[in-house]
Amino acid sequence: MLFGLLLGVGCSAPVTTPVQPTAEPASVAQDVVQPLPAGVTVELVDHAELLSRLADQRGRVVVLDCWSTSCPPCVKEFPGLVALQAEFGDQVACLSLSLDYEGFGSPAERLPAVKGFLDEVGAAAIENLLAREDADTMYAKLELDSVPMVSVWDREGRLIKRFDDNMASEELGRPFTYADVRQVVERLLAGALAPVAPKESEQ
Repeated sequence: MLFGLLLGVGCSAPVTTPVQPTAEPASVAQDVVQPLPAGVTVELVDHAELLSRLADQRGRVVVLDCWSTSCPPCVKEFPGLVALQAEFGDQVACLSLSLDYEGFGSPAERLPAVKGFLDEVGAAAIENLLAREDADTMYAKLELDSVPMVSVWDREGRLIKRFDDNMASEELGRPFTYADVRQVVERLLAGALAPVAPKESEQ
């Protein structure tokens, strides 16, 4: 199974009132955001584009952190992703996906807050993404109940571990940390882990 399975005390999916569009959706070309001053670059992606970014990393261990600036556990643990990239360099591809856009205004309006946090933690070496689809939609497509969520794939693009509230409760009996994520990455680099079994619907 490849990157199609995308499926923390975490922060639950926001409850929002659907916003009816008043105009045709912006094209991809119109949705390109000019770089903000200095520091970290943040790009807007939808779910399909996220899967494409992940697939592009084939050949490296991949770590994806789904988070939000409104989630205290996310903010607390996120520097662990930065440290992971700094330690393992090109052996590991670290990506972050902000789910800050809740469907009000435009995704680009969330960029300053997201970029400000990423600049603060020194995340320039990470591929930083902001979902252009609203958080409720992304939560559903990711089969995600809460953030933070961290997923780890092997060099072949197979999902090895998904860290979320359910996993932490069932396997750890406590919230997960980046120390737990690091152990999986280290074992993967040493060739010591097998992928998780796919769901019946995805076999």
